[in-house]
Amino acid sequence: MAIETEWMRLTAEELRARAAEDALVIIPVASLEQHGPHMATGVDIILATGVAARTAAGIAAAGAPVVVTPCVWTGLAEHHMEFGGTVTLDFGSFSGVLRGVVKSAARNGFRRVMLLNGHGGNSEAVMVAASEFTIEFGIKVAAGTYWHMVPEVIAPILEKQPGLMHACEAETSMMLALRPDSVRMDRLPEAHGPMSTRVAGQPPGLALRRSFRAISKTGVIGDARPATTEKGEALLAAIGEALAGLLLNRALWA
Repeated sequence: MAIETEWMRLTAEELRARAAEDALVIIPVASLEQHGPHMATGVDIILATGVAARTAAGIAAAGAPVVVTPCVWTGLAEHHMEFGGTVTLDFGSFSGVLRGVVKSAARNGFRRVMLLNGHGGNSEAVMVAASEFTIEFGIKVAAGTYWHMVPEVIAPILEKQPGLMHACEAETSMMLALRPDSVRMDRLPEAHGPMSTRVAGQPPGLALRRSFRAISKTGVIGDARPATTEKGEALLAAIGEALAGLLLNRALWA
């Protein structure tokens, strides 16, 4: 029988026991926002939750204790607001929500927390938050965006892209695997856009947020047309396995 890893499906007594075992707490972090003409707005929530579950399953299978909280479902998505269908927070509110969840984990006795991010607009913010919380609560708090942490397992599965983008081949494939009812297959032929959010001459190290409306007419970055369920299953398996291996590294938490 698989070991239960969902916080909300465990009793308070069971969670106290996990904390006593020095379980890792994984907090999926996402956003509610437009995902092109072909996908529902909950993509990042579904994918962050799905990736966290696959990661936790790998950690549990290795015999290590782990717990996954419900997803923090809204984040920093101002750059999607012009398309509609998007909910965003300012940085103070977002940081405050994360602080409350991490502080609660610490007060429950947990000493290791992973902010597992599934939305590009949150990438820098979760890293800043993790650093602050480590000092503030005296526990180990790590943070990362899943496709930034394990890009080497994502690229070989894709046909048209060098990595995960937005409402793209990768995200659409994983949605087909996890929630196919949230993909409008009849709109897939329209689901493509530029291959970068950066203008010519802008290096990856130079950040300048722009509205996605100004970058992509469809709201897509990348090309979703080659997406398949099989690619989605392969991506979820590869990402979950790689992240589990990364987070099982005890040197990371020393």
